[in-house]
Amino acid sequence: MTTTELFLIAMLLVFSLPWLVWRLFRTDGFAPLVVVQILSGVLLGPGVVGAAFPDAHTALFNPQVITALNGVAWWGVMMFVFTAGLELDLKAAWQNRRETGITASLALLAPLTLGMAAGALLLRTEGWLGAEGTRLQATAGIGMAAAVTALPILILFMEKLEILRQPLGQRILRYASLDDIAIWGVLAIILVDTDRMARQLAFFACFALASFAIRRLVSRIPQADRWHVGLIWLIAVSLAADWSGLHYMVGAFLAGAVLDGHWFDSKRMDQFRTTILFALMPVFFLSTGLRTSWEMGGLAVIGAAALLLVASVAGKLAGVHLAGRILGWNRGEANLIGWLLQTKALIMIIFAQVLLDRQIISSAAFTALLLMAVGSTMLTIPAVRLLQRRQADQAGGAARQ
Repeated sequence: MTTTELFLIAMLLVFSLPWLVWRLFRTDGFAPLVVVQILSGVLLGPGVVGAAFPDAHTALFNPQVITALNGVAWWGVMMFVFTAGLELDLKAAWQNRRETGITASLALLAPLTLGMAAGALLLRTEGWLGAEGTRLQATAGIGMAAAVTALPILILFMEKLEILRQPLGQRILRYASLDDIAIWGVLAIILVDTDRMARQLAFFACFALASFAIRRLVSRIPQADRWHVGLIWLIAVSLAADWSGLHYMVGAFLAGAVLDGHWFDSKRMDQFRTTILFALMPVFFLSTGLRTSWEMGGLAVIGAAALLLVASVAGKLAGVHLAGRILGWNRGEANLIGWLLQTKALIMIIFAQVLLDRQIISSAAFTALLLMAVGSTMLTIPAVRLLQRRQADQAGGAARQ
């Protein structure tokens, strides 16, 4: 078969398998389509289908097909991260800076601390550290992965739960937005390369000047031209960031973060994000699944994922509850916010893939982090719906009294 035919077979699997599982088994209540797509990518990887049918797997996912899939995945994830940067609302965060600062800081620092502790425990044994990483880089990276909240998926979840436009939903967006900046800032620090320090300093200096110019340009051109200019800006910054040794995805986030989201039509922004998730990100999930590794053994990887999941969930809930006590929230409100901020899929996987690309963590550690992200995201909607039912029952009981 030709490379084109093999590529199309792979694409057919990527788009048909998760959709059929999602529809036939009606998983939306605990595993939304995006989670099923991620799990399908892992299933189609070398550890499951590859182990069961090694010859067929090698023939289908040959180097040429993988190169083609990676190209689609790179472009899709660049646009996705760019959109995440665009959707940051720092003005609202500044207007509510005390509440937002306290909540976002504690919601990040508590799981970061527990995640680093879990990472340090894992790194005491061989097989989790990447070939080019130091223990400090890997520990910080694993800790931050445990603290991540995926802002774009959080938006989709809150739309599904019908709380996005409510005051609570807007508050949660502020907390997640502030944490998004910290996540990518920490990643940039982790990726600092002393051998490329001059390049990286040059990148940040040029980026600051270019950001000033692009903001003036985008604010003055017609709405129809802003998307074209935005994508050109995205490619240029991603290229410069990768050249400097940071990573093209760090550049993609920075490219979006320096632009104001209100310059772009909100309905078109929603359509743009939805199209990326629907048409391109499943290919990224497959390319991610092809990089999973079970060389440490299935039980070891699953055990590591469980340890990281406990650190992530416990840390996030503890941090939000502490913020709630400081700010005077009721317990139910803190629980609801804490569980919604558990959403990790996509951004955490992107974050972990950067660490893997730079060989800071091993493929086994990446697989454990991916499973942790899936588990955390799958817990979110069931937990929040349970809390919402309890609140409704309590409100109904109080009304009857």
